[in-house]
Amino acid sequence: MKIHAATALLAGGWADDVLLAIDGAGFIEAVTPGVVDAPPECERLSDAVIPGMPNLHSHAFQRAMAGLTEARGPGEDSFWTWRRQMYAFVERLTPEQVQDIAAQLYVEMLQAGYSNVGEFHYLHHQADGSPYETRTEMSDRIIAAARETGIAVTHLPVLYTGNGFGGAPPEAGQRRFLNDSDAFAALVEDLIGRYRDDALVRIGIAPHSLRAVTREQLQHAVDAITRLDPMAPIHIHIAEQTREVEECIAWSGQRPVQWLLNSIDVDQRWCLVHATYANGAERKRLADGDAVVGLCPTTEANLGDGVFSANEFLADGGRIGIGSDSNVSVSAIEELRLLEYGQRLSHRLRALLASDESPSVGRYLYDVAVAGGAQALAQPVGALEVGRRADLVVLDGDAPALVCKSGDAILDSLVFAGNRDAVKHVMVAGRWRIRDGRHERGDVIFERYKHALAALLA
Repeated sequence: MKIHAATALLAGGWADDVLLAIDGAGFIEAVTPGVVDAPPECERLSDAVIPGMPNLHSHAFQRAMAGLTEARGPGEDSFWTWRRQMYAFVERLTPEQVQDIAAQLYVEMLQAGYSNVGEFHYLHHQADGSPYETRTEMSDRIIAAARETGIAVTHLPVLYTGNGFGGAPPEAGQRRFLNDSDAFAALVEDLIGRYRDDALVRIGIAPHSLRAVTREQLQHAVDAITRLDPMAPIHIHIAEQTREVEECIAWSGQRPVQWLLNSIDVDQRWCLVHATYANGAERKRLADGDAVVGLCPTTEANLGDGVFSANEFLADGGRIGIGSDSNVSVSAIEELRLLEYGQRLSHRLRALLASDESPSVGRYLYDVAVAGGAQALAQPVGALEVGRRADLVVLDGDAPALVCKSGDAILDSLVFAGNRDAVKHVMVAGRWRIRDGRHERGDVIFERYKHALAALLA
């Protein structure tokens, strides 16, 4: 197929009258700017076209509990009290409900301009902790939801063995998450074998956190996935809370990021999610390396985590991507906006996340998040260029924020001036998944979601 875009954000910058040729596998095979007389067989797009945004960190089931944890409980509310509420919610979920929730979420992600999702998946077992007859049951449900909606998924089954540094025993609310090293390796091997031929499904791993695995278990998991797929992504929660940092120091004499970098070979496959309380030395080591830091500003704000020092990290050459995490918000634009505003509030200055080469904050944020997200998810996306998958977003030029805007002002206005969603169409791998803001299966999926929520909240 061929698409003619009036204006498009290419790898080298904005260009007008761009002809995109897409092959049968959904990859871009030619990019030609300056084509004034478009071929009659191509689809003409009068609005701006930009790359689809990767969402590098999601817990799909938590979308169904968004808004249900905002009442103050006895004593102080924090991440740790929220976690108890989440565990109680997890107890009631069935595989069918997990699939229905994920499908609804993935429609919302596509409508928001996300074309890829990293699903950090730790809900493996039945409510009593016993395995399903098919060990991949819950993962299969997540991937089925992604397939139905058409979003590309990097599925990241979670290794979860304990509830504290040094192998402290798990608590009852975590029993659905638990696997030993051998069971986890078998689960990952099954998933890789099952989905090897699906071009839109990538399998990686996610050791949950340093609180949830021992060093030996972490190394075993990394060695196992490396044997199966040497380029598979590896994600981990780290340094999200001050209590976590304090407990890690008490256990090891080192801070969490410091311990990880000193203990494990952290390379380009790794995504360190949050890293909120990485200190200056740790951020510098991360920036000098190849890993991505996964930031989830709306969830980090919702849970009262804190603010990552993105300004300093990016200035040192660090790589970041964004994720919706707990899915209290499903908006790439809101994540980018809050990321910049967090820095402004911390530093009491404006226009911080930019560079001399890219002074537009909106453009800079979009560029770094797309590139970092593509790396973290190990997906062949991140730019509109030959050899990349045709994941693209068409913006609504009639959205008030975008009227009469051109060049970088499009992204500055999209990120900082939009009061409504300005995503018009979304393509994944050469197929339109969102047209005029709607998904072709959106109504059916929403009815199933309503049924699932009615049962869960009864």
